[in-house]
Amino acid sequence: METSYKGTNKMITGIVFGVITFWLFAQAMVNVVPAVQSDLGISLGTLNIAISLTALFSGMFIVAAGGLADKIGRKKMTYFGLILSIIGSLCLVLAQGATLLIIGRVIQGLSAACIMPATIALVKAYFEGADRQRALSFWSIGSWGGSGVTSFAGGAIATYMGWRWIFVFSIVFALLAMWLIKDTPESKEESKGTFKFDFGGLSIFIITMLALNVFITFGSKLGWTSPTTIGLFAVAIIGAIVFFKVEKNKEIVLIDFSLFKNKPYAGATYSNFLLNAVAGTLVVANTYVQVGRGFTAFQSGMLSLGYLVAVLAMIRVGEKILQKVGAKSPMIWGAIITTVGVAMMGLTFLPGVTYTIVVFLGFALFGLGLGIYATPSTDTSVSNAPSNKVGEAAGIYKMASSLGGAFGVAISASVYSSIAANSSVNTAATAGIIVNVIFGILSIISIVVMVPSNAGKTSNEPSSRLRPNPSH
Repeated sequence: METSYKGTNKMITGIVFGVITFWLFAQAMVNVVPAVQSDLGISLGTLNIAISLTALFSGMFIVAAGGLADKIGRKKMTYFGLILSIIGSLCLVLAQGATLLIIGRVIQGLSAACIMPATIALVKAYFEGADRQRALSFWSIGSWGGSGVTSFAGGAIATYMGWRWIFVFSIVFALLAMWLIKDTPESKEESKGTFKFDFGGLSIFIITMLALNVFITFGSKLGWTSPTTIGLFAVAIIGAIVFFKVEKNKEIVLIDFSLFKNKPYAGATYSNFLLNAVAGTLVVANTYVQVGRGFTAFQSGMLSLGYLVAVLAMIRVGEKILQKVGAKSPMIWGAIITTVGVAMMGLTFLPGVTYTIVVFLGFALFGLGLGIYATPSTDTSVSNAPSNKVGEAAGIYKMASSLGGAFGVAISASVYSSIAANSSVNTAATAGIIVNVIFGILSIISIVVMVPSNAGKTSNEPSSRLRPNPSH
């Protein structure tokens, strides 16, 4: 059945809707910070940790969920993720304070961990050659473009209907996705003995990441020299050392560190982590224009329209540049353009209309750069992985996206809120943006140093880049 079934447009639409549910709750949230804060009466620190929890939990569980989808079934795992998405969204619709908000965000993170790798695997299972490339492009447009669409849509919904309605729409999209993929046959790996999983490694990883995230988010509030803050930092450092040592000597591991011996793969993954950390810009810029400049959530969403158009337009362009000149040039230029776009948003000393125009152009450059970077970077990571570890390598690369986003938001928001408490919001916004410019510069350095000039140049056949091939 698996071999004879050919993927359909209905299936692609269902998968794109599934991916968009993730962006509806991940991205739309950054547009509505002031509205949620005043409605629920919670501190900015608590809200920022709630925002970053989705990306954090998605990042922590995405590799495990990808491996599990191969074993129990990719369609089953997609359905499970969509059900979790509905439950998480319901928690947010019903939230009256911090508790349901945080529980909902955690469940949504777990839902994203299930949906993302399982839907990519379904595309790979049921599409071939040029059809597969087209389907993966739509997946990327849902994934990268989804962030822009939902940033804009979320602002409009929050302004004219109330922020809770964003999550009502998220539930509708999840139900539509389940209906559209219901005719897709199950796809899974042939069973090879009992399923083994590195539960010990996952436990250490979760404790380490949570300690680090809470340390970053609440450090300034608790006091950087308080016993709690020092304790959290110690747990994060010791956890990281123990995790690395334990994983190095085991056969079944959560993260295979030997993959990072391949410099192009490592360069693509590190730069992906750092460019996703730049997502902190969205929280800082959206909060600042609403608090410091009196914009509505809808108006701040309108500012990111340029980002939406540019990222959607450039994904296929990045693919074509990759085929012509290889991966390194578009990755470097994509990272430079993104960093320049981010820096422009930090010019808070500019007067009203001028600043609005500069931020609009900054968002457009942000999207332009990410669109150019996306396909060459993904190609570099997957094509440089050993053919028997492509799924695992893709999972780690995707995990770098989620964790980069989580820590970028946590660090930027922490800098913004700690400075805003003692100084003007203009100074706080500029400082928060500078943090993201540093992430951008570090990502450029990682590409220049680690990605070779000939990366991606062998991938001239469009469909060859979509199949694991030992000759890469």
